[in-house]
Amino acid sequence: MTAPMPNGGKFVQTVRGILPVEQLGFCQCHEHLFIAKGQSFTVNPALWLDNLEKTKREVLSFRDAGGAALVDAQPVGCGRMADYLLATAKETGVEIIASTGFHKLQFYPENHWIFNADEDFLTSLFLAELRTGMYLDGDRHLPVKQLPARAGIIKIALDNVGISGPYIKLFKAAACAALHTGTPILCHVETENHVFNAIDFFSKQGIEAQSIILCHLDRVKCDPAFHREVAKSGVYLEYDTIGRFKYHSDEEEIKLLRQMLAYGLEDQILLGLDTTRKRMKSYGGSIGLDYILTAFIPRLIKSGVPGKTIDKLTIANPRQALALKVKGGPAPAGTMP
Repeated sequence: MTAPMPNGGKFVQTVRGILPVEQLGFCQCHEHLFIAKGQSFTVNPALWLDNLEKTKREVLSFRDAGGAALVDAQPVGCGRMADYLLATAKETGVEIIASTGFHKLQFYPENHWIFNADEDFLTSLFLAELRTGMYLDGDRHLPVKQLPARAGIIKIALDNVGISGPYIKLFKAAACAALHTGTPILCHVETENHVFNAIDFFSKQGIEAQSIILCHLDRVKCDPAFHREVAKSGVYLEYDTIGRFKYHSDEEEIKLLRQMLAYGLEDQILLGLDTTRKRMKSYGGSIGLDYILTAFIPRLIKSGVPGKTIDKLTIANPRQALALKVKGGPAPAGTMP
């Protein structure tokens, strides 16, 4: 069941605090608002977004176009700028759901603490960020300085080795933190095998499918039959390759979406842009954070997708996917704000 608020409702944990799910408006479920210049930049220079004023301009354009909430998918120890996330939420009024967890290991320098940390430490770290507040440091040394703004989702990721080696402890720690807090899991996947391996792993750990959001599925494969098979598990399918034309056109994206809707799977789809420096207009990028609202949704409507269905994908589904859930009873002491 979904974790109750004191008045019996359901809630999402944002950086500004508890938000009743019915107050969560139009939400893009996978963005990167800030990334400090570090190891991620050495892998891909587009993974560098560290200007508060520029990102605020993007968020304001998103708000002015009708946006209300964003999920920031940058985890602890990997360039996340928690203080900037909080400042942006306060100064724009847009709700931000921040991430604890971990990214692909290529985004950490060789001597990073994440490689030597054991499962218990990682679990405690994720729980602290969900229960007490996010760490402001941790990119170069063990995190010690906390901000009283909590993460509201657990970001995890896979690379070509799959759930093996150090990923085993990381996945187990994420599962443990999710089970103790009812926090949803946002899982970066890149191959078809990743998709089913992650579903199988979390099922064995006792995580309900409705607590799992699989990212980048429209990048992994645009075959509707594959997506339909994934959807049978009950997980959320996140389409965040919108406007990324090196992978496919918006027309192909719309074709996939329309087929999934024809399958009757409108309750399991979430949308996002997976923004980088190359995509944020204020950083000199191409499309802007408001692209779904100003460009993609009008094309969806023109293609015949009803407005009420678009509201399902962008408002109703995020409310369900991002709500905290507790299996089998109330959360342990300290979980609830």
